[in-house]
Amino acid sequence: MSMRRRLWARIGGGDDREAATGVYRGVVAEARRRDLYADFGVPDNLDGRFEMLALHLFLVLHRLRAEADGRCNRIAQLLVDLFIDDLDTNLREMGAGDLGVGRRVKRMAAGFHGRVAAYDAGINGDGVSLEAAIRRNVYGTVTPLPAQVAAMAAHMRELAGRLARLPVASVLGNGAVLGASGDR
Repeated sequence: MSMRRRLWARIGGGDDREAATGVYRGVVAEARRRDLYADFGVPDNLDGRFEMLALHLFLVLHRLRAEADGRCNRIAQLLVDLFIDDLDTNLREMGAGDLGVGRRVKRMAAGFHGRVAAYDAGINGDGVSLEAAIRRNVYGTVTPLPAQVAAMAAHMRELAGRLARLPVASVLGNGAVLGASGDR
């Protein structure tokens, strides 16, 4: 059990943790959709999977930040904590040495926060900056077709729109809220 999870166990907030865990599972399921890799051209490797997880987590965080609500803020932080914990666990399971895991997780977390800023500017602004952020991050290790970048931007906008139309209680109460479309 990670240090974060032990701390959560001590400080309570079980309902928020349960909500965050359910939502995080939905984010992970959405990030693992086969069509993202087969049709959208996202590399099916560690980098591509990180990018899809970061992108879909951003969408949920973006929705939660739209609420001026303390519970949404707590759950958003719990989601980020789960994400960081998940990175740590996965790196260790892949055999990364204990001494290097902390540094790698720290770099990945910083990269995630940079992506959140870029996606936030893009989703709230013009399509050009969103597509540039997608090209730079999602497809940073490959050369995508322009149609793949445009399709990923449309995917993000569609999911962001779906989340925006849902009451926040539905977002928090249904871990599969992102998974209503697409190929599994």
